[in-house]
Amino acid sequence: MTDKDYLIISTLGETRNITRAAERLFMTQSALSKRIKLIEQEFGCALLIRAHQGIFFTDAGEQVLAFCRNTVAGLNTVKQQLETETNQISGTLRIGYSISYGTYRLAEQLTAYHKTYPNVHLQVSTDQSSQLYNQMLDGSLDLAIIRGEYSWDGPKYLLARERVYVAYYNMNEQNLSDNLYINRKTDPYLTNQMIKWLREKNLHSNTSQICVDNITTCRQLVDSGMGWAILPEIALEDFSGEKRALYFNDGTPFIRCTYIFVQNGAIQLPQIKCFIDLITKKDKAPL
Repeated sequence: MTDKDYLIISTLGETRNITRAAERLFMTQSALSKRIKLIEQEFGCALLIRAHQGIFFTDAGEQVLAFCRNTVAGLNTVKQQLETETNQISGTLRIGYSISYGTYRLAEQLTAYHKTYPNVHLQVSTDQSSQLYNQMLDGSLDLAIIRGEYSWDGPKYLLARERVYVAYYNMNEQNLSDNLYINRKTDPYLTNQMIKWLREKNLHSNTSQICVDNITTCRQLVDSGMGWAILPEIALEDFSGEKRALYFNDGTPFIRCTYIFVQNGAIQLPQIKCFIDLITKKDKAPL
């Protein structure tokens, strides 16, 4: 196998789709299919199973995939370490931003970082925290900004601790159940915390509600006066309506934490150290 073959198998493992893998590798589908056949011939067994839903790896394919991922990661680390021998910060930085945090911080942070370190190649993705966590586990990201509580055995930094509020315009807070609750899709941890608070306040089953797919739409509907919502402090920085910090029945404040997760080993790379330094200085939000 060649370095290109390691990258092909790793990319197929990420996309689980021949078409998307070919696009990412700047290859035609036919050329990619031929290369896969040659790799399978080299190992003497089938590595992939094609289906309408995409591709699936056989048991042998999963073993080869793990080997290729480790090899690609090792090669990238070597290349990046060699690049650090020069005086300028360069290399590649693969970052994942949680959707909620990225909505309000991504543009400012990445613009500042790029202006300071223009030779660093940025690969940025946004997703739900649970999906970013899975990408950190499989090594697809060097660093991720994740909201909520997830176990991690690598470097992990607390970036912010925010209050969570009930927010609304022109309504009686004592009669929230008489008004529309604007729910939103978010990660499982926050969803469970929101459900817990609603149940404690008897608002879970006796309140009419709608559900939107992101925090921006949720905030816009609150601004329109359509109803009320549970929103973290980051989404209410310029809010002119009414808001109240939430507590659970045992007196515990409803808190939303944001963390920086970093891959073991990657923390040694200067472009990652510089990124962490920049965003922790810019967004060290006190409680």
